[in-house]
Amino acid sequence: MQRLSSSAPDFAKKFARLVEDRRETDIDVTQAVSTILGEIRARGDDALAEFTMRYDDFALPQGEWRIDPERCKAAFEALDPDLRDALTLAADRIRSYHEAQLPKNRDYTDDAGIRLGARWSPVDAAGLYVPGGRASYPSSLLMNAIPAKVAGVKRLAICTPTPKGAINELVLAAAHLAGVDEIWPVGGAQAVGALAYGTSRIAAVDVVTGPGNAYVAEAKRQLYGVVGIDMVAGPSEILVIADGKNDPDWIAADLLSQAEHDPSAQSILITDDAGFADQVGDRVDVQLAMLATNRTAQASWDQYGLIVVVGDLAKEAPGLANALAAEHIELAIDEPEKMFKHIRHAGSVFLGRMTPEAIGDYVAGPNHVLPTGRRARFSSGLSVLDFMKRTSFIAVGDEGLKAIGPAAVRLAEMEGLPAHAKSVQLRLKKS
Repeated sequence: MQRLSSSAPDFAKKFARLVEDRRETDIDVTQAVSTILGEIRARGDDALAEFTMRYDDFALPQGEWRIDPERCKAAFEALDPDLRDALTLAADRIRSYHEAQLPKNRDYTDDAGIRLGARWSPVDAAGLYVPGGRASYPSSLLMNAIPAKVAGVKRLAICTPTPKGAINELVLAAAHLAGVDEIWPVGGAQAVGALAYGTSRIAAVDVVTGPGNAYVAEAKRQLYGVVGIDMVAGPSEILVIADGKNDPDWIAADLLSQAEHDPSAQSILITDDAGFADQVGDRVDVQLAMLATNRTAQASWDQYGLIVVVGDLAKEAPGLANALAAEHIELAIDEPEKMFKHIRHAGSVFLGRMTPEAIGDYVAGPNHVLPTGRRARFSSGLSVLDFMKRTSFIAVGDEGLKAIGPAAVRLAEMEGLPAHAKSVQLRLKKS
């Protein structure tokens, strides 16, 4: 873990180096993914079966590959009642929040008498990648699937790896709760390729969302344009801005809540109280020793953890936060709204001492699929809009064409496009 002071003469240089550190995997997967995608496009299901055997040690059956919806229903009904209630509460809150995101159509007539507007409509089909292993979380399935369903997507297909044929029952339960239409037991870049290109078994989709490893992320990057994607996300990150009035145990737990995700995750504390910084550092060490996820969290904290002590939290923290453009920002301070007004770049902001980031991961309602690696400077978290598109429309009558047509003719002539000009001129003569 590093510790910096904003009063140190080399602080700006060290902080800039931290900001520029992408923490992305250094594994070059570009060519390997390109080869996999080429095979999927050329050979479809045969290639998909071969890659599933090679990477997941799982032989797809000769008959139906899809997981029976009744199995998903059974998985949901088999949950302990308290877990089933918790999952249902999360789904209900996520659905309610995203329903409020649905955009409104526009249809109006302007001063020139021209009808203008835009109509929103969902994509026909969406594909959701649900990882296996460390990142196999039913909460992530809900966060991806529910916005798609709220948007009105008619067909939602999920691909999830099944190493040695094993599948996460909680993922199946969440799929039932979210109303997923298809579940396919395949993973990796090959699954993303199958969703994008389509195979004889898996029909192509229009949008692919969901987290994954470096191969999945690279597949989404290479396939953007063939399909829409949510984002190419990197390791998780949290920035906690906290004064000395907080319980150091709380803040330590908040920092570790992201460190336990991935050895490359990053947890940062900015505070104006050096003594409090010491206490938080000590409590992180104590809590690490008791975490079941110790190995992952320890590696993250040791390599990428950071505590920054500043002289004036209100004046210095917002600028540092905007430079980091973190995935998650907690404002554990008095009157967090005042500082929130100055936070321009963040995936999601958690206001006040009683709002830990973890509440947003599960049951608050806003989406937890958020931009990482400073991408919050130009992008937003997953929303209903990722599964919709806007179509504008125009209706011009005789009077409207007289009002704006001559300008269109003049501009077309200026650009050297006579057919454009003529298509308007002919109608002007008639009107």
